[in-house]
Amino acid sequence: MRPFILGMLAASLAVSAPVEQWGVHEIVLSGPEAGNPFVETQLSARFSRGARTVEVQGFYDGGRDYRIRFMPDEAGRWSWRSQSNRAELDGKTGEFTVSAPAPGNHGPVRVRDKFHFAFADGKPYFPFGTTCYAWVHQGDEVEEQTLRTLRTAGFNKMRMTVFPKHYTFNRNEPLYHPYVRDAQGKPDFERFNPEFFRHFEKRLAQLMELGIEADIILFHPYDRWGYASMDEASDFRYLGYIVARLAAYRNVWWSAANEFDLMRKPAQIWDRYFQFLERHDPYGRLRSIHNGRELYDHSRPWVTHVSIQHPDTRQTAAWREKWGKPVVNDECQYEGNIPNDWGNLTAQELVDRVWFGVIEGGYVGHGETYLHPGDVLWWAKGGVLHGESYKRIAFLRKLVEEAGEGINPAPGTWAWRSHATGIQGQRHWIYYGARQPARVRVPGLPEKKPYRVDVIDAWEMTVNTLPETFRGATEIALPGKPFLAVRLRPAE
Repeated sequence: MRPFILGMLAASLAVSAPVEQWGVHEIVLSGPEAGNPFVETQLSARFSRGARTVEVQGFYDGGRDYRIRFMPDEAGRWSWRSQSNRAELDGKTGEFTVSAPAPGNHGPVRVRDKFHFAFADGKPYFPFGTTCYAWVHQGDEVEEQTLRTLRTAGFNKMRMTVFPKHYTFNRNEPLYHPYVRDAQGKPDFERFNPEFFRHFEKRLAQLMELGIEADIILFHPYDRWGYASMDEASDFRYLGYIVARLAAYRNVWWSAANEFDLMRKPAQIWDRYFQFLERHDPYGRLRSIHNGRELYDHSRPWVTHVSIQHPDTRQTAAWREKWGKPVVNDECQYEGNIPNDWGNLTAQELVDRVWFGVIEGGYVGHGETYLHPGDVLWWAKGGVLHGESYKRIAFLRKLVEEAGEGINPAPGTWAWRSHATGIQGQRHWIYYGARQPARVRVPGLPEKKPYRVDVIDAWEMTVNTLPETFRGATEIALPGKPFLAVRLRPAE
């Protein structure tokens, strides 16, 4: 039994072992393998608790195995009944009990307070993510190394592709392909490769165990195998299979595409992909789309949050105002030393961009592209981190999580460009970026109650609380160096 799946049920059993709330309950049924079950067999199940019913699609997993995965979001007794166009799979029933969630299981992430996020149990979630596009295509040695790195790197979100990637520093052939291929390597888009998907979901479950949300990129343009140019019917078949296999994992987010506008697909097809996800995903996982040069209309109702690629994170407050949704700048360029201009930021510049995006009420993703003799660059393949920005990003994450509320920008400050001010409850955050003030005037907290001043060094990762308390606006001395922030908070 795979450790991350509880309650696996054989077809002959009526009652299964308990599964935790927001865990994965898996039903395994035995059915036909003749013909092409991927396109010829339909399978679903209705899960019921009291008057409530949730319909979930099943999938073919090779041999005679058919699976239905369900994420129960309520504790208590559930029952299910299968539906299929095959007699062997139709009308099967069972029951199972859902227990309270285990420690560390807070449920899936949802939008909270319009511009922020929280887990299903109400615990705030602040995305401090990274990008490792094709890390699940590198083989066990590099993939296990990536997981060891993630264990201590401080990230809680990972952008990753389903399809392998063909691009600069990423030319290797993947170990597994998502489709069955013939002797010449041509994929059969009507036959998925269950071995690939078992490997992918193994990595997905390992990210869950590390407390990392998986931002799964469904399509991308960097391809030499034909996955980026599948016909429309194949695209929708793929989306249906992906949702059936993966949607029950609580750490799944859907990213419709990486750089959608660079793909050779009609513009209106992306609306239909979103609508398909919205209609077929019974859990309403977070949905976004990532741009190259052209921005998608993120105000559309099927988009839950803004995923954007842009180097100027100081526009974050303006994007919030434009689209009225959480803003995650998933790609503001990368710390590294490759020739490409998007991949040779200094660590200081990336940390600066992350701070500005967060202080303006959004979230900013990390990426790293240092040259490696084996072309194992973090952004593409994972492995180990060689830079310095990730440590400072983890420091910022700790500060935000300790405060416990999402930062919202002070009105108008996004346009000043000299510094940004974030307001969080009764706290003010002021970040000075590359400026190096020796003395500044701070505005004071609302209601002019006594407050304390923390001087934060974003690069040295220190917090120095000034010994005195203050009332109203006042001037304070600073060390006169770049990457400083000031946080004002009520005196205890």
